[in-house]
Amino acid sequence: MVNLYKSFFFLFFGLISSMSAALAADEFMITTGQTSQPIGHYEFCQRLPNECKIRNKVLRPIKLTQRSWDTLIDVNNDINKRIRPVTDIELYGQEEYWAYPVDAGDCEDYALEKQRILHQKGFPLASLLITVLKKPNGEGHAVLTVRTDRGDFILDNLRDEIYNWKDTEYTYLKRQAILSPGYWVSIEERDDIVVGSVFHKN
Repeated sequence: MVNLYKSFFFLFFGLISSMSAALAADEFMITTGQTSQPIGHYEFCQRLPNECKIRNKVLRPIKLTQRSWDTLIDVNNDINKRIRPVTDIELYGQEEYWAYPVDAGDCEDYALEKQRILHQKGFPLASLLITVLKKPNGEGHAVLTVRTDRGDFILDNLRDEIYNWKDTEYTYLKRQAILSPGYWVSIEERDDIVVGSVFHKN
């Protein structure tokens, strides 16, 4: 089933290669400037400062090939199966605690681990951006956005399929900045929700 999904992806994009530039633009998020950093990520950066002080040099989106697509699918599936979903309250006794998971974690922990593993496999950090959003029921959620030349794709602990960001019912709020993982930017046309966050300037 996974192999069929991998092959279908490139068949699908072959069929839509004649789309207009305006339509293709919808495949990419538009960001609107620096915003507050989620409090959980701020505290993560305080504990592990070297993880957040990186200045990315490769800023362009990755070229999506069959090989890179297969890697995304494999990493997404592996971490979704390997990590048991638990809340931060259950695991750490506090509302927000971002960390690399060992065998259990909350949504942001899945995203951190996928980011870490994909970076180890050669994906540039500027194309691996943790993203905060709102689910249709109003609940906050975090996923990993992968920037590619074919659009921005979502790796989500709630499903094994990888999908374009616009093909969801999520309201996207903010994501890590391309230049550095320690900074965050707003995503255009977002709905504001109350989230714990801190703001800092360059």
